[in-house]
Amino acid sequence: MWFFGSQNLVGATGGIAESQPVLCIKTNASVVSLRLSRYTGWQQHFPINLFMDKRLQDNSEKITHFGFEEVKWADKQQRVAEVFHSVAAKYDIMNDLMSFGIHRLWKKITIQKAGVKPGQKILDLAGGTGDLAYQFTQKVGEQGTVILSDINASMLDVGREKLTNRGCIGNIEYVQANAECLPFAENTFDCITISFGLRNVTDKDVALASMYRVLKPGGRLLVLEFSKPIMPLLSEIYDQYSFKILPFMGQLIAQDADSYRYLAESIRKHPDQEILKQMMLRAGFDKVEYQNMTGGVVALHMGVKY
Repeated sequence: MWFFGSQNLVGATGGIAESQPVLCIKTNASVVSLRLSRYTGWQQHFPINLFMDKRLQDNSEKITHFGFEEVKWADKQQRVAEVFHSVAAKYDIMNDLMSFGIHRLWKKITIQKAGVKPGQKILDLAGGTGDLAYQFTQKVGEQGTVILSDINASMLDVGREKLTNRGCIGNIEYVQANAECLPFAENTFDCITISFGLRNVTDKDVALASMYRVLKPGGRLLVLEFSKPIMPLLSEIYDQYSFKILPFMGQLIAQDADSYRYLAESIRKHPDQEILKQMMLRAGFDKVEYQNMTGGVVALHMGVKY
């Protein structure tokens, strides 16, 4: 597995990669880091600002949200990483319990809407434990490729083990990467999905632009994410469930109430259906539309690159 390191990118061992640009190649035994600045012309081969050092410096005093808490822009990524390092081992069982299994239906609809064909190349961002990626490997066949990508090494490790145990080999790759600075060439993928991950990204506009860049003309982006319930009564019930039941379940099953309290808070801070639609349009996507599921608790946004 290979990935790019940066000043604030969590490394494969859970630590922070050095501030120098590095291309990391993970083997079964170790992580080999190539300091790109040692090689003449590395910017030409990697022209995109993958490492974002300047942008992080520019935003060093900027404030963003971590759930309901205000934090420095540069700190959010590490705070989110800590959450998912904590919950990775219990992620699948908690998904089933929290959604009463309905998340499987949401993901099934996403797979159907993606319209993936044999031989295509698919990027599953924030792919976590690989639910979507596994289904995509069945769709693209031996001639296609699915890349399961997540910024969090713990989640990626769980996903790799899970899919390998299911016999998923040959047409899948695993890449630890930041959605805001995807380490892929322009016009690479036929379809990109990001499922329950966009709300955790610090700069969503930059991430959407990065997805647009690596998507092929005619390719589709699908964003499956928690959203805003469209019925007042459902919204009230959902709030009570989110802020009272979810943290209790998190403590009971995963011994971590705080991470699931963050989950509930992060959903409320995420853009609603119409705002996210406008963000995708600004990023360059056409034919942007969304489908509410479970009364708007979840929405699937879809856009095309022309």
